[in-house]
Amino acid sequence: MAIEESTHERLIGKGWVQGVALVLIFGFFVMGLLAYRTYTASMPIPDKVVNESGQVLFTGDEITRGQELFQARGLHEYGSIVGHGAYLGPDYTADYLRRATDDIAAQLQAGGMGDTHDAVVSEFRTNRYNPDTRTLVFTDRQAAAFNRITQHYAQFFGENSTKYGLLPRLITDPAEIHDLTAFFAWTAWASAAERPGHNYSYTNNWPSEPRVDNGPTAQLIVWSALSLIMLLGGTGIMFAVYGRWSQKIGWHSGEAPTLSFRQPGEVPLTPAQRSTIWFFAIVSVLFLGQALLGGAVQHYRADLSNFFGLDLAAILPYNLARTWHLQLALFWTAAAFLAGGIFLTPFISRREPRRQHWLSYGLLGAVVVVVVGSLISEALSIYGIIPSGSLFSQQWEYLDLPRLWQILLIVGMFLWIAIVWRGMRARLKVESKLNMPWVFFFSGLAIPTFYAVGLLASSDAHLTVADFWRFWVVHLWVEDFLELFTTVMVAYIFVMLGVVSQRIALGVIFLDVILYSAGGVIGTMHHLYFSGTPVEHMALGAFFSAAEVIPLTFLTVEAWAFLQLGSRQTAGDSKPFPHRWAVMFLVAVGFWNFVGAGIFGFLINLPIVSYYQIGTALTANHGHAAMMGVYGMLAVGLAMFAFRYVIPADKWPEKWARVSFWCLNIGLAWMVFASLLPLGVLQLYHSVNEGYFEARSLGYITEPGNAVLEWLRLPGDLIFIIGGVVPFVWIALQALRHFKSGLTTEEMPENPLYTEVRPTPTPEPR
Repeated sequence: MAIEESTHERLIGKGWVQGVALVLIFGFFVMGLLAYRTYTASMPIPDKVVNESGQVLFTGDEITRGQELFQARGLHEYGSIVGHGAYLGPDYTADYLRRATDDIAAQLQAGGMGDTHDAVVSEFRTNRYNPDTRTLVFTDRQAAAFNRITQHYAQFFGENSTKYGLLPRLITDPAEIHDLTAFFAWTAWASAAERPGHNYSYTNNWPSEPRVDNGPTAQLIVWSALSLIMLLGGTGIMFAVYGRWSQKIGWHSGEAPTLSFRQPGEVPLTPAQRSTIWFFAIVSVLFLGQALLGGAVQHYRADLSNFFGLDLAAILPYNLARTWHLQLALFWTAAAFLAGGIFLTPFISRREPRRQHWLSYGLLGAVVVVVVGSLISEALSIYGIIPSGSLFSQQWEYLDLPRLWQILLIVGMFLWIAIVWRGMRARLKVESKLNMPWVFFFSGLAIPTFYAVGLLASSDAHLTVADFWRFWVVHLWVEDFLELFTTVMVAYIFVMLGVVSQRIALGVIFLDVILYSAGGVIGTMHHLYFSGTPVEHMALGAFFSAAEVIPLTFLTVEAWAFLQLGSRQTAGDSKPFPHRWAVMFLVAVGFWNFVGAGIFGFLINLPIVSYYQIGTALTANHGHAAMMGVYGMLAVGLAMFAFRYVIPADKWPEKWARVSFWCLNIGLAWMVFASLLPLGVLQLYHSVNEGYFEARSLGYITEPGNAVLEWLRLPGDLIFIIGGVVPFVWIALQALRHFKSGLTTEEMPENPLYTEVRPTPTPEPR
């Protein structure tokens, strides 16, 4: 089966196109309405907060400055706010609320009151915000509690010790402590004060806190039940459709001829393709650094005060280690995608413009500058050398890289798509805009476009507004548009290998777009249940996020056909299939997509579960299984695909590719099943039984039983790093050593990766 000639003929039916258009138009129309509601109906920031005598306690500007300081000093990568953030420190919304309620109860008891529960509930649930004057009134008892809690945080962040995993004397300026406490106090007020016209708070009664009668709302329970119905009904419909049209949808080869795959050394590469080996080599080094930092972050939870005799927090505090760990995870996987796009482009266009590799090396230099510059800036920001709220200070979790580097990263990604456009321009001119080359280009263009949305989540943006836009990046960019580009690249690799036709590949791609976007676009809102948005965000986010599991179930059903296509070998041909381990990594992507993104994701997306577990080990369990299992495995698979064509056949380290594959998967499975999942279940139980504040406290995390589970992760981490990452780095270095070996060309044959083997006719019987 030859790759179809370039043609203006559309290879996909109108029904597929209309289906994609309807799903995307509906999804983004609803998201537009939710954006409007986010700006107009989120928890309000008062211009000033005063006591009953009218004395100003803090202002809206001071709340914003506290928010900027929270980000700049890396506290979003230490603890959390309204449930989102890191998991070692407390959730500061829940922490302030507990301290304030205990303080007021003590004041009431000192005044002679016995049972203080109803009085405390009245203090906090009564909404004293005046929208006309934009003034919030704290009772005198709340004002006194604010002043005392300010002193608590001054002592906590100013302590000359590393016992909390932070730098000694992290924040000592009284004005900064005041602003930081104001930020915490505002979110705590919104978590208890009833939303006008309703009997629940701005955060839908989150966190669970019996001292202020915060408990699950009716909406929380109803939409959890409806989400389950959506999942069951949608999965049933999917299986019914699949059973009826299984021969027409999904991975299947049709009437494919017998193939002989070209071996390493037989496939000429272009100069730009060879340049991507440098990308992948740097990717491997970043992967190793990210994994080592992950081990350091985990050790803080197992033994907070001692890293095998070293006071690690004095050199690499927890919040800096986690910042770098999270940023490098995004950097090395994204860089692998950029390299994969450049590597595949000449195979698609069959020719490469002159000096294309110069642009590729220029992009590589830009990526290195952004990575190094952002990591240095984050360290300087956490150390307090860079002021908060500046272009160089750290930002929100996941978008930690400072504003300047975030802008430069977006510019770099648009440069990447320009390189792809330049390489494909001649092919695109003669193709229908719904055929594979254009789909490849459009899916790549979506990557910088939707990442740029994160610029709306500025450091000084309203917390709820910032959460809305940053989760467009964390969820919509990662789980929808990167997923789309993943599908397109995998499908195109199979087309290039000759095992499927473009028509079949397009059917898979358009089906995936419909299935992913049907739930994934609006499902973004499952991150905003408790961020101060109105209740419709929770209702729609819960209902549509349940639909996200359906395409992952479909991928699991298709996994066997996927594996058969990828490992296809020809009868009577002595040449082996050269991409066994690249395909095995792609199969692992399918497995972890279902387990990590599907099962573990759905577990924490149910509103009633999320209410108790947000910000616990179950969140980390989903994050690790989905991020490494899907995008990490795909990135390594793309690298293996490219490495196979530059490392000479007699020098290909088959054994180390096998070791790397199995150790990465075994290490990841150990990490989630032996440590994160049981820890998360225990923490969820403790949160429901004892309280969210208790479940997030350092005292609970460091209990002996939990500490044992934290230490149980060590063998898995060693397997992952030593057996998985290190061999991958070694293979990358071998590829770099040989990256100029073999034939170099700027013109590709019609089928560069295989030749067709015509079967020998059966002789007529005599």
